[in-house]
Amino acid sequence: MSATRYRRFLKLCEEWPRDETKKGRDLGTFLRQRVASAFREGENTQISDPDKCDQMYESLARINGNVYRQRFPRVRDTSFTGVTVEECRVLLSGSMQQSMDEEKKGLWKTLMERFSSKTEDVPEKAPEK
Repeated sequence: MSATRYRRFLKLCEEWPRDETKKGRDLGTFLRQRVASAFREGENTQISDPDKCDQMYESLARINGNVYRQRFPRVRDTSFTGVTVEECRVLLSGSMQQSMDEEKKGLWKTLMERFSSKTEDVPEKAPEK
């Protein structure tokens, strides 16, 4: 019976999409890691609580199959803030996080980086005699 559970979780992991814009924060990647750690011995893994395992699989399968999205359709694809789905993707992607980190650097560090790279490009003058 453990082998069947393992195969079902593997199939779910294959179907679960990965979001490459969310490095280290992707739910699909996290799910794959959890399945790998829970089933270390593959099909031979002994499960301590089979009911909880089955319940977890069914919940994840419902999320992956968009059961709740179909049961409770949204009128508009915006949030209470008025931000669209595409704008949310941009905000949650790693590129937006990088630009926020650059802004947090501060004025002094930004100026130092800009001027230090320019001075390296300019050849030094030979000392005059």
